[in-house]
Amino acid sequence: MSENATHHVVMLPWSAFGHLIPFFQLSIDMAKSGIHVSFISTTKNIQRLPKPPSDLSHLLHLVEIPFPSSLDSSHLSGGEATVDIPFDKIQYLKLAWDQMQNPVKEFVSKLQPNWIICDFHAHWAVEIAQELHVKLMYYSVYSASTIVFFGPPGQMRAPTSPEDLTSPREWVNFPSSVAFQRNEAIAFYQSAYIENVTGLRDIDRVASVIDSANALSFRSCYEMEGEYLNLYQELIEKPVIPIGLLPPEMPERRLVDESWSKNFEWLDAQATKSVVFVGFGSECKLSKEQVFEIAYGLELSELPFLWTLRKPSWAIHDHDSLPLRFSERTSKRGKVCFGWAPQKEILAHKSIGGSLFHSGWGSIIETLMFGHTLVVLPFVVDQPLNAKALVDKGLAIEVKRNNEDGSFSRDDIAKCLREAMVLEEGEKLRIKTREIAKVVGDLKLHHDYMKAFVKFLRT
Repeated sequence: MSENATHHVVMLPWSAFGHLIPFFQLSIDMAKSGIHVSFISTTKNIQRLPKPPSDLSHLLHLVEIPFPSSLDSSHLSGGEATVDIPFDKIQYLKLAWDQMQNPVKEFVSKLQPNWIICDFHAHWAVEIAQELHVKLMYYSVYSASTIVFFGPPGQMRAPTSPEDLTSPREWVNFPSSVAFQRNEAIAFYQSAYIENVTGLRDIDRVASVIDSANALSFRSCYEMEGEYLNLYQELIEKPVIPIGLLPPEMPERRLVDESWSKNFEWLDAQATKSVVFVGFGSECKLSKEQVFEIAYGLELSELPFLWTLRKPSWAIHDHDSLPLRFSERTSKRGKVCFGWAPQKEILAHKSIGGSLFHSGWGSIIETLMFGHTLVVLPFVVDQPLNAKALVDKGLAIEVKRNNEDGSFSRDDIAKCLREAMVLEEGEKLRIKTREIAKVVGDLKLHHDYMKAFVKFLRT
């Protein structure tokens, strides 16, 4: 036990909930294994995290670093996470984190941990780790197929163009169609390959962390991404460790409020595996045209659906978010629920059979865990690459988009949904997703990955 008690890890996640939550889940699993964990974020982000298990309070410490007061608050409007901030202002959040380097360094200096496990944004963690003789690990909340697409650090830093991002990479030595469409490549290039207000490109941040890290860890497993994990270890010539998929524990239905008890009663009345769950999370800020096209596609599909929708900024009232009389026309077979939704409990319900979503890595894991068929409509960052990897493996159908402007049609949404849910040509897909659910939901398998990861940390 004394060995356990002396091992200490500092966690440095990026301020997006698709990053904070996987870092938090990993922190809990490490603490359960007897490792001391200090999870660093800003005050508001820590306040919004779930409460950690009380029996781990002596091992898991949530460390609040004050948000820098020197930053012009007009850019962030009090937000400390990407969900609160327009996409073009997220660069100022990175600037804020760069200004938090010194308090983080002071904390690490006092603590003298064994490891710093950091996200892509904290390029300055390299200097802290080297100066204080602490081992550094990059923890990727992205899929291995996504990181492989960008190659080793030297390749990440090499001159590139949007056009280069539209083809599978030459260093991938097995069949793969993982690449961006033209419109996706332009958007990604502008966000990652062009210097922003911080004086850095995002691609240089992640390249610096990976280049200097003693090891890399992925929220992945060999059963899902073995070929990509093995290839990346060859490319970077340092340990690449899958920690397992961190599947959420099977939720028990809990009545959140009156409206959700009624929604679950409605789900109870639907046939097994007949309902499409539709959800694009809080980070995808969809335009009116996109939301309306999804709505018309659901209507045309004639399938039962449950759609969780956050009121977009362009809508004054909830009902403005949908086409005129859409709810009346679909009320007998569909539900649109505004605001927060108990997503895990919905996905675990026996009547859910498929999901129309953005193909973020965390949502892929949650959805496949329950054996649902996937219809993917990617929007930002890694989502297009995940979508291609899923299609390659026969685990999803991707909605077609215009290569130039990224537009999609209601007809194609309806066609993809019907193929995934009821048509004969989708049967192979439905069988494959049922099979992979046994891997994704195998808690013993992922526990074994975590045991091996913890053993690596201690060596």
